[in-house]
Amino acid sequence: MKPQTINFNEKLIDYQVVGVSMATIEGACISKTDCFGFLKAGTNRRVEHESIFHACSISKYFTSMLVMTLSEQGILDIDRNINEYLSSWKVSVNSFGIITLRHLLSHHSGIVDPEGSFPELMPMFDAPSMVEILEGKTPYCDNPIEVKYKPGSEFSYSDAGFCVIQLMIEDIMGESFEEVMEEYLFLPLKLNNSTFQLPPSKDQFSCGHTKDGGLVKGKYPIYPYPAASGLWTTPTDVALLVIEWMNAIKGESNLFSTNCAKEMLTPQFGKEWKGLGVFRDIHEKGIEVSSIGWGVGFQGMMVAFPNEGEGLVIMTNTDTGVHQLKGLIGEVYRSYY
Repeated sequence: MKPQTINFNEKLIDYQVVGVSMATIEGACISKTDCFGFLKAGTNRRVEHESIFHACSISKYFTSMLVMTLSEQGILDIDRNINEYLSSWKVSVNSFGIITLRHLLSHHSGIVDPEGSFPELMPMFDAPSMVEILEGKTPYCDNPIEVKYKPGSEFSYSDAGFCVIQLMIEDIMGESFEEVMEEYLFLPLKLNNSTFQLPPSKDQFSCGHTKDGGLVKGKYPIYPYPAASGLWTTPTDVALLVIEWMNAIKGESNLFSTNCAKEMLTPQFGKEWKGLGVFRDIHEKGIEVSSIGWGVGFQGMMVAFPNEGEGLVIMTNTDTGVHQLKGLIGEVYRSYY
């Protein structure tokens, strides 16, 4: 790992980012945390180590780890027909054949998100049920979700696919997705600053900001699809989950088996860059995995080298309007690796 030489106080100004929080992993341990800037522009509420940011699509990494945990315990099989688990709604596959959790986790299910779907919660509408969303009966997704092409044949990044995973978990467990996540991941790993619910007092929570430094509407964007994009967390909690995964690869986890952990690293459907719930690449350090989040007012990135025990989690409370690797997050990543 290269020495980190960035002057963050200058870079926050250069990139017009209000606040950033980071956790560095070395030797499969959190070696350092760093915090700069503010939770809300124009205030003295500084970012601290336990400040909570919106994870956006890094939520999918947590969901994927939950699925593998349930698979590990024999509750589900990632290669079984998803419709055998669903009871409150079924995936319409037309004549394309079955889809599985493997398809969904790797975005190879044949489900294509309708254009403009899955925005943040709209205050003028009641929070929808997951069945209503998947049936296309809400402004969040106005077309019924169905398989559009042969599962396993093409990659199509899909929030709808993770909504299907959420409903499946709720159907087979008889509990809300949030309750299952709390029981199987948050509590065992002591992820005490991870949640899907905004409390009445939000002193620990960061507001979201636009690229010009203004507050986003509502200050704290909510997505009514927890499994796809609803998580609020800290870089430290994300890093703790990554470390448990790293330990599992070495056979040193009580939560995941080595086979389970390595399965997530395995290329899926002939795509070397796609694992289960993560993207993968080959780096001079070996296999690099990543998960990125980009939503209203927030951006974040998790990158890890599981076989090396190294990693980095960066979360910002500003949507700069450019891809993470073209902004502050990319500069930080390159300064380390």
